[in-house]
Amino acid sequence: MSSVETLGGLQRRLNVSIPQPQLRGEIESRLKRLGRTAKVHGFRPGKVPFKIIEQQYGPQVHQEVLGESLQRSFAEAAQANKLQVAGYPQFEIKTQDINAPQIEYSATFEVYPEVVVKDVAGESVERVTFLLTEADVDNTVSTLRKQRAVFEKADRAAQNEDQVRIDFSGKLDGVAFEGGEGKDIALVLGAGRMLPDFEKGIIGMKAGETKSFDMTFPADYHGKEVAGKQVTFTIALHNVEVPRLPEVDAEFAKSLGVEDGDVSKLRAEIRDNLNREAQRRVKVRNKDNAMDVLLKVGQLEIPKVLLEAEANNLMQQTLQDLEGRGMKIPKGMQLPVDVFQERAAKRVKLGLILSELVKKHNLQAKPEQIKALIQDYAQSYEHPEEVVSWYAGDTNRMREVENLVLEDNVVAWVQAGAKVTEKAVALNELMENN
Repeated sequence: MSSVETLGGLQRRLNVSIPQPQLRGEIESRLKRLGRTAKVHGFRPGKVPFKIIEQQYGPQVHQEVLGESLQRSFAEAAQANKLQVAGYPQFEIKTQDINAPQIEYSATFEVYPEVVVKDVAGESVERVTFLLTEADVDNTVSTLRKQRAVFEKADRAAQNEDQVRIDFSGKLDGVAFEGGEGKDIALVLGAGRMLPDFEKGIIGMKAGETKSFDMTFPADYHGKEVAGKQVTFTIALHNVEVPRLPEVDAEFAKSLGVEDGDVSKLRAEIRDNLNREAQRRVKVRNKDNAMDVLLKVGQLEIPKVLLEAEANNLMQQTLQDLEGRGMKIPKGMQLPVDVFQERAAKRVKLGLILSELVKKHNLQAKPEQIKALIQDYAQSYEHPEEVVSWYAGDTNRMREVENLVLEDNVVAWVQAGAKVTEKAVALNELMENN
């Protein structure tokens, strides 16, 4: 027998009972099995009296059987009452009498919410488009040349893109501050290694010169001591080196992996790579735009248990990312979960909305779609067939691709139903915003 109470919102309490003879029978059966192999001092294996086995192992077996019975009983009762349980229930045993005919317990939990997705016909969604130009290829070639520049000493004032070698010291209210000093530092002006105002103070200096200037740090600067404050820097410039760019010739093409040095092949590879990356970013932008529409039209209450789980998941991912960047994370370190609440709420809400849409509008990923996406991705590798086999050999990887296809189907559904506004974007905008 079972009954359901609504505690408010999505929280429910299920009251259930388990027949005591059912538990006793299972406990006795397990203890007998244990008795066949249990090693007890003074007895041969299989000859230990049942009473001794019961005394030594009874409490542990009782807890195991009770725990398993609670799980099984709860699952059956939840199914019988047509409850979609979100997260893990909290059990409370109500029967204290071990001889009672029934073990009564309650389980408190949350259920999945009703998800209402309003019509998207009245919503606008931006669809980003991109067309690669030869100028994009030219700019990339130029960037590659700069990355392979050779610097040569020059007897002139420092300009943007020059490499300079400097000593510098900074003072706040006449006192040196942490991180405000450097000796024999090589710096390419305009590369963004230093703050723009710092580099601006170097431009125009010649080798052998020393210069002092005032500079105000940004208010959001990571060094709290100087953030938003004016400091005085003194710079001694040792030498100026100008970049000599390589010619776009066979040697240049070979240095970038084109074995026969064919420059036209190099440009074709650059064009393919740029287009592939740009289209990936277009896809991300369009997906984000469609998801924003769904968040606007989707109405539901978020289960607290799912929100907490997702916030903790985001926190763990952040810690792993920091470790991946070389930061040493103390064992057991935690970050404030509240910081991740907003993102977690958005992700949980979207997940529930997507699940409802997929079920209601039959947007599941089809096998041919999954196959096509894997093959498209594999084309960027030297041996595409190996990439296809790599995905096919792991169900988790295949599930990841399936989820991507599912998202594509949802985006297409939103764009088909909403008012679409087209926006052509340039390559630099795509690269800056993703």
